[in-house]
Amino acid sequence: MIAEDANQGLADKLYLVKYEIDEENCHLIIKDEETCRRCEEKPCIDRCPAEVYRWVEDEEILEVAYENCLECGACQIVCPYDNIDWSYPRGGFGVAYKYG
Repeated sequence: MIAEDANQGLADKLYLVKYEIDEENCHLIIKDEETCRRCEEKPCIDRCPAEVYRWVEDEEILEVAYENCLECGACQIVCPYDNIDWSYPRGGFGVAYKYG
């Protein structure tokens, strides 16, 4: 129940964030899917404050919901294999906070 409440709290907070999706250029790129398969810890999943990353077990892929990204860069920092190519979205795209 606590995890469900926490997820709802996160969803409520993410609702306050607007994201302009750049259809031409993704600012989060997984360099090598095989590296993700070998990584047992997958710290990008646990450390991302916006739950951008999710491991899909039956397909053995790292799903990336880049439209949730808060552009903190934590994923790139915690990846032990330097397997995430992270950059700010180009001008006019990316996160825009509604309040704050």
